[in-house]
Amino acid sequence: MPSRLTSKEIGQRIANLRKRRGYSQEQLSRLVGISRPSMVQVEAGNRKISIEEFMRLAEVLSFSMDRFLAQAYDEEMVDVSPRKSTDVSMRISVPKLQVHKFKEILMYILEKTAGKPNVGETVLYKLLYFSDFDYYEQYEQHLTGAAYRKLPYGPVPQKLDSILDAMIKDGGLQRISTEYHGFPQKRYIPLRKADISVLSASELAVIERVIQQYSDWSARKISEYSHKDMPWKASEDGEIIDYELAFYREAPFSARRYDDEE
Repeated sequence: MPSRLTSKEIGQRIANLRKRRGYSQEQLSRLVGISRPSMVQVEAGNRKISIEEFMRLAEVLSFSMDRFLAQAYDEEMVDVSPRKSTDVSMRISVPKLQVHKFKEILMYILEKTAGKPNVGETVLYKLLYFSDFDYYEQYEQHLTGAAYRKLPYGPVPQKLDSILDAMIKDGGLQRISTEYHGFPQKRYIPLRKADISVLSASELAVIERVIQQYSDWSARKISEYSHKDMPWKASEDGEIIDYELAFYREAPFSARRYDDEE
């Protein structure tokens, strides 16, 4: 590559331009002709790109190679006007909360963990987080579409308080205050069965795996574990966590076997 830029700088520029153009990593990798795992590694700066791949990237993302490789690089110098809104198939999937589906998943998790005294609010939040991000990493589609914010005790789904209050008001849940190992804890008791007809087999399988893997963990253990997950690590305090960061996960967090795709 005729450039003095580092692979990490090149990868970051490609990632920024991809997002501004409205492509997902999967869409861009297909257009360029490389695998999804390879595109992940390119953007992370762990894989160099050939001149042929770079030329295809320039064509797909509509940028001048000279300007892109300039040390005095400015994204505003690159023509990256968004694709027309009619080209829906090539847009990034923007998360949109599916309230009914979110309620049934929450109810299903509570139903499956009802006999576990460790599953208070903190553990419940993390089970929802890992279900959402594992499913997105594995299938590149949103499970609930919930937005998660980076807060001190881990990723927290937004609008959850209002959803829980509505479910309690409707008679589907009961909120109780207890103690667990000497610490105050809020727990939610399901008063009805979850409607799993809203879930596909693949969605149910991911949720089941998350419950099996994490539901016996303490609030402290699962919080500390979530802090080591790439989406959390790469986000700023207080900001919404980008689902795309799930594709930068490594073992043991990754829910997808990228090496099998190469």
